Amino acid sequence: MKINEIASILNAEIITNFSDERTDIQYGFASDLMSDVLAYATSDSLLITGLNNHQVIRTAEMMDMTTVLFVRGKKPGKDIIDLAVENSLTILATDHTMFKTCGLLVLSGMKGIEG
Repeated sequence: MKINEIASILNAEIITNFSDERTDIQYGFASDLMSDVLAYATSDSLLITGLNNHQVIRTAEMMDMTTVLFVRGKKPGKDIIDLAVENSLTILATDHTMFKTCGLLVLSGMKGIEG
């Protein structure tokens, strides 16, 4: 799924965009616990979270993820945006809850990570 498609489905704001026409996100992983992201997520996943701090960007960087989606109307501050830019991470933000965000993405064809 392309970044613009994700943004359209979720009425999300694209805050930073380092994707290109080849960027295709296959999986979604939703968590506010970065330890779960480190344990279960994969590099080809969209990180969906309501946690709004540096650890989100650092975790995505460690996992070689390309895209972070903030839910529940959370908007990252300038320091978090700067860190994402430094690490070439795409950031989106939506007002939807995490549950609704995941549901809309699944209905649109995104897969979850099967354990």
